[in-house]
Amino acid sequence: MKKTLIIGASTNPARYSFLAANRLVNHGHPVVLLGLKAGQIAGNEILTGKPDLKDIDTVTLYIGPQHQAEWYDYTIALHPKRVIFNPGTENPEFEQLLTQNGIIAEEACTLVLLSINSY
Repeated sequence: MKKTLIIGASTNPARYSFLAANRLVNHGHPVVLLGLKAGQIAGNEILTGKPDLKDIDTVTLYIGPQHQAEWYDYTIALHPKRVIFNPGTENPEFEQLLTQNGIIAEEACTLVLLSINSY
C-alpha cells in the first residue's frame, strides 16, 4: 500500500480531495491529510501547516498552480516517489523541479487511477 499525502484536503464532500481521501482509505492506502482547516475525513485528521512527515510514497495535489510555490521545497524534502497533479493542478515549473530531484511528476487523476486499479 502506498502512503499518500493529500495536499489541499477539505471536509467538504463535494470536493475531489474529500472523495480521494475516502477512496484511498477504502482501497487500503494510508493517508496523511493537509489542509487549510483542521477537520477529519475517513477517520483521519486534517493537519495544517507543514508537519514533519516520513515514508510518504505519493503526494497528490488538490491546490491550484497559483498556490503551489509555497509547497515546492516542502514536497521535495519529503522525497516521495511521485507527485500526482490532478486535473487543474498541472504546473510545468513544479513538475520540472520534481523531475530534477528524481521525483516522478504524474499528470493524472487519483480517482481514475484508483478506479482502474492503476494507483
